[in-house]
Amino acid sequence: MGMDITWITSRIGVGGGIWNEENMAELARMGVTHVIDMQIEFDDTPLAEPHGIQVLWNATDDDFQPKPAELFERGVEFATEALAQAESKLFIHCAAGVHRAPMMTLGVLCSMGWELGTAMETISARRPVVDFADVYVSSVENFLQQQVRSGD
Repeated sequence: MGMDITWITSRIGVGGGIWNEENMAELARMGVTHVIDMQIEFDDTPLAEPHGIQVLWNATDDDFQPKPAELFERGVEFATEALAQAESKLFIHCAAGVHRAPMMTLGVLCSMGWELGTAMETISARRPVVDFADVYVSSVENFLQQQVRSGD
């Protein structure tokens, strides 16, 4: 079936679950060096280790409940460190790439200086299956406000 990945920028992809060794190998061939795994259902770490791909298992339930700032802090810190390496590529995913992964991608892009509306439009235009649930967008906004207050 192949990997479900949409490149939002040349170095940040968003999509659905990896699930197996063949798909992880495909990511490695694409040059992916880092993965933020937002799904609570499956930890990619054992699949990634043979390929030297670093994984942040940032497990969260797709329950349409507000998400804590710490969830975004972990992801943004991992993404920032990953993207500081010139040749790195980051894949952010959940099970289907519709809610949780786009939510985290939105947090990452906004932390990089993107305007919220522009980031949402870009993600949605490149990956039309994305559904930005209001509660998830609010969670990102709350995280960004905390970042501003703390001076990050």
